[in-house]
Order: sequence, then C-alpha cells, then structure tokens
Amino acid sequence: MRSVYKVLAALIAIEVAIQAAVMVYAIAGLGLYIEGGGVLDAAAVESGETLFPELIGLILHGLNGMFVIPALALVLLIVSFFAKVPGGVRMAAVVLGLVVLQVLLGMFLHGMSWLGLLHGLNALALFGTAVVAARRVPRADVPVEQRTRQSALT
Repeated sequence: MRSVYKVLAALIAIEVAIQAAVMVYAIAGLGLYIEGGGVLDAAAVESGETLFPELIGLILHGLNGMFVIPALALVLLIVSFFAKVPGGVRMAAVVLGLVVLQVLLGMFLHGMSWLGLLHGLNALALFGTAVVAARRVPRADVPVEQRTRQSALT
C-alpha cells in the first residue's frame, strides 16, 4: 500500500505539471491565432468551432482539473489510511484540501479574474505538497533503525 500511496502522490504532482503545460500551450496557440487575424469573442466561443488547434489545451486543463486530479486526491486519502506512511493521512488530507481549493478557484475566477493569481500560486503549493507526500514514503530497503536516524538528522 505504501507504493500505491507514493505513486498516487507522484501522479498528482505530475498532473499539476501537465496542467501548467497544457495551459501555456493553449495560451500560446491563442496568441498565434489572434496575431494571424483571428478574433476571440462571445460569438466565436459559442460557435462550437475549433478556432485553433491548441484549444485542446484548455479542454484538457478543464477535464484534468475537474475530474482526474480530484479523483486521484480522493483515492490518495483513502489509501493513506492503509499505507501506514508517517504523517501520510495528514499529507493526503492537505493535498485533497488544496485540490478542492484549486477547483473552487478555477470555477470562481471566471467571475473574478484576480483569483487566477491565487489559482496559480495554489497550483505551486499543491505540486510541492504532493511531492513531499510522495517522498515521505520510507524506502523498503533501508532498515527502520537507519530511517529513524536519518529522519532525526533532517
């Protein structure tokens, strides 16, 4: 179960990195579209057409952020109860809390664009917390006594 915990936490960190990548891909594509004479207004958005190929980045960002990452975070919390990782339940709960905050910020920033600043900062906090959670899993090949000494030194 510890390895499942570690993999889930690492996957969440990877998913956050993917979120940043697909968002930048989409914004860069939007810039090229506009520079080429394209117009992005309500009529264009409501037309349902694929205005530029990088638009898939926005779609992936939405799906990944609303469904994939929250599901992974929820499963991480459930697994944390069985994994017996030191501080694992607490870390998984913090990850889930940051994911919930991230989803809420993403939903509400459409009405208050300044929330996008917090959305970006929270993504960094989520990434870091998921990495720390993954790294908390003790290595199986290190004896318990040595792990205890190592954790006392750090």
